[in-house]
Amino acid sequence: MPFELDAVYNRRRDIHAVYGGNWQSGICPSRSHPFIFIFSGGRGHAHGYSDLWVSESIYAYTGEGQVGDMDFTRGNLALLNHLEAGKRIFFFEAVGKGLVQYKSELELHDFDYQQGKDREGDDRQMIIFYFKKVGVQIGKPEKIYTQSMIETLVTEKETTVKSRVGQGAYRTSLIYRWNSKCAVSGVGKQELLIASHIKSWKDSEDYERTDLNNGLLLNPTYDALFDKHLIGFEDSGKIILTSKVSDQDYEKLGVSISDRIHSLSNGNKLYLEYHRGLI
Repeated sequence: MPFELDAVYNRRRDIHAVYGGNWQSGICPSRSHPFIFIFSGGRGHAHGYSDLWVSESIYAYTGEGQVGDMDFTRGNLALLNHLEAGKRIFFFEAVGKGLVQYKSELELHDFDYQQGKDREGDDRQMIIFYFKKVGVQIGKPEKIYTQSMIETLVTEKETTVKSRVGQGAYRTSLIYRWNSKCAVSGVGKQELLIASHIKSWKDSEDYERTDLNNGLLLNPTYDALFDKHLIGFEDSGKIILTSKVSDQDYEKLGVSISDRIHSLSNGNKLYLEYHRGLI
């Protein structure tokens, strides 16, 4: 391992002077070693970037490109096919001027698309990579992307994301955030799970629409009731049943006063407080 976990490095001197690569880019393939360096922090939301750990082992990383739709060229393509090319990915976070901290070696696990704004403020399609920590087993096996697979997958995902406004990468992030299960019932059939905004899409600011704290992963029953403000949740996660639905109907729907959500974040609780005000 060429880097020590949580150690701080001078980016230009310790990384690029030794391994090469563009020190101004967020995605930097080495010219002399089978390495790709990715950097986060300092990019902020200026160009729609929002990189974060969506779970303990999955990191969501925004592709490169500041104007227009992102596509699979240059650094984005290098990340997509790094397993096939036999290249290792090392992830760093900016911690000061010219300084970066090594956080993890990563492997590509998945990717998806998300709608966002570019540098000019125009709507565009963004690529979100989902990397897992090397050595961690998560659900489906990692894919080794070939060129033909890339072309097929890109077409499929572009078609899918255009048909489900507000889903795409946001839903994928919530799937990882909630461990591929309904946050209430524990149902794990992904085809049934819905990325449900706590503060509705139409009432949310742009940044709130893609804020993971504003999302729950719910099965269709809980999603419909929650969306219509027929149920809510306390900060403890305990469900709130309203008088708008009879006890008999709740029972027929399989909804119980003992239902609750576990592992709510502080951000979730802020949005849930807003939602409770509409019940």
